[in-house]
Amino acid sequence: MSTTELPASHAELMDGVYRWQRHIYDLTRKYYLLGRDRLIDGLDVPAGGTVLELGCGTGRNIILAARRYPDARFFGLDISAEMLETAGKAIDREGLSSRVTLARGDATDFDAAALYGIEHFDRVFVSYSLSMIPGWEKTVSAALAALAPNGSLHVVDFGQQEGLPGWFRAMLRGWLKKFHVSPRESLREVLESESRRTGATFRFRTLYRGYAWLAVIKIAS
Repeated sequence: MSTTELPASHAELMDGVYRWQRHIYDLTRKYYLLGRDRLIDGLDVPAGGTVLELGCGTGRNIILAARRYPDARFFGLDISAEMLETAGKAIDREGLSSRVTLARGDATDFDAAALYGIEHFDRVFVSYSLSMIPGWEKTVSAALAALAPNGSLHVVDFGQQEGLPGWFRAMLRGWLKKFHVSPRESLREVLESESRRTGATFRFRTLYRGYAWLAVIKIAS
C-alpha cells in the first residue's frame, strides 16, 4: 500500500513514540530484546536469496543480517517514518545501500511488488514487532503469503515469561505498556494454525524460561 493509505492513527502513534526514542533505541533495547541474534543466525539464507524484515525499525537487525549473509538482498518495511529515517542513515553508514531497500508500509497489508518490485522472498522475519502491531495476526498471514517456494518465516517476540517469577512478569508488562507493547498470549496458537492452513512445517522454542518465544514456519515447494 502507498504511504498515503497507511492507517494514520497507528503510524502517527509510532512516529510519536519513536521520534526521540529512535536515537537511543538500540543502546537500550539490547538489554531486553533477547533472541534477535539467534533468529538472524537461523535464517540460513541461500546464496543470492532475498530477505524481508517486517517492522525493521532502526535497521539494527537488517544490518546484522546483511553482514551475516553477504550474497543476499534485503528489504525492510516499517510504518514509522521516524524509524525509517534512522534506519536509512545507518544503512548508508555501513555501505549497504546497494543491498538493502527500505519502504514505508503497514505490515498487516502491504504490496511487495509495488514497494520493492519483487513479490516473494526466500526469508521473512519479524523481530519484536508483532507485540506492537494492531491486528498482528494479519501480519503473520501477509508474511506467509510473501514467501517464495521453500521459503520460511522467522519470528521472535516476547513470550509469557512462564518460567519466571510473577513479580518479574508484572514489572516487565508494566514497563512494556509504556511503549504500547503487549506480549501476544496466543502467538504460538496463531502460528501453529497458520502452519496447518498452509501445509507448512512449524518449529517453536522458548528462550530464557519463557522470556522470549522463537518460531520458524517453513512452507513446502
